[in-house]
Amino acid sequence: MAVNLKDKDAYQRLNYLYQAAHCVLSQNPNNVELARFYCFTQKTIARRLVLRQDPSVKRTLCKKCCSLLIPGVTATTRQRRKNRKTRFTVLRCLSCSQRKTLLNNPDYCLWAEQPEAQLEQQKQQKQPDPGMSAKKQPKPRQPGESQSSHPGAPQSSAST
Repeated sequence: MAVNLKDKDAYQRLNYLYQAAHCVLSQNPNNVELARFYCFTQKTIARRLVLRQDPSVKRTLCKKCCSLLIPGVTATTRQRRKNRKTRFTVLRCLSCSQRKTLLNNPDYCLWAEQPEAQLEQQKQQKQPDPGMSAKKQPKPRQPGESQSSHPGAPQSSAST
């Protein structure tokens, strides 16, 4: 997916903050506050620049306290069933006890990952907006038309 140069820098910054939060928690699991600060900064930048984050990133962040949800370190994970077929994963943040319920469906595929969505994005990138290109191009003139810019202006003839 092609991203504008300005957005590319912002996405790199978000990625760096996300990786920094993971590194902090992997080196010292008790340093949750620093990881939370990185995640909060990441969320604030994404909101300010109106950027969409990948669903896999959003699933690992607590909405209430902006903590990174790592099972066994900052979150607990439980598998629940509603019916025989529907299963859920319940993540509970250990800092604020906020729960996040995710559907377990192996057949489910995000729209961005489907081939139809990628084809539509490629078509939009290749084809410019037809309304804009028609406005920029001047109309072709007929051989008998005047050079005057005003259509109602009287035509002068230089035949004397």
